[in-house]
Amino acid sequence: MNFKSQIQEYLKHEVEVIGRLDVDAINSAMNLLLEAYNAEKTIFIFGNGGSSATASHFAGDFNKGVSENLEKKFKFVCLNDNLPTLMAIANDIGFEEIFRSQLKGYLKSGDIVIAISGSGNSANIINAVLYAKEKGNKVIGITGYGGGKLREMADIQLHAPVNSMQIAEDVHMIFDHMMMSIFCKMMTGKDHFS
Repeated sequence: MNFKSQIQEYLKHEVEVIGRLDVDAINSAMNLLLEAYNAEKTIFIFGNGGSSATASHFAGDFNKGVSENLEKKFKFVCLNDNLPTLMAIANDIGFEEIFRSQLKGYLKSGDIVIAISGSGNSANIINAVLYAKEKGNKVIGITGYGGGKLREMADIQLHAPVNSMQIAEDVHMIFDHMMMSIFCKMMTGKDHFS
């Protein structure tokens, strides 16, 4: 079979979405992450499904990729990486509490929360963001579609303006790799991807 027209259509759509990204918001998010780094604060990140994989990828890219050649390290904690903890909270308390319950044990003043949700409406994401906001912590929301409740609640919105979960998740990984690449070059003088 020849899939070339479908491939070109997907890539064209992706490029159009990338062209509509809010560069000011990305810049603000990067400055907030840099503030957290300089103050040695923790950055908590989480998501469901594909967004959980993106959250894990972010943590790996910052904790190892950016931090590898730095004496002081970024402190990313991915709340969906401890499966026994997630399962215990989901079973004993409820799935909608899997992230908020963990934040209750760890979130301190000045820490940052990055919440990833394609729809922006997942109950477990919103509950954790509500808790962070109640405690006075800054929230970066990473969304797609219309952005939902998360886009309204977040201090900084990294929004992929597209009604496609696949392209939204592609763009969310672009946020990660773009920021990682820029931080690597700025903080170490090296292009991590060369």
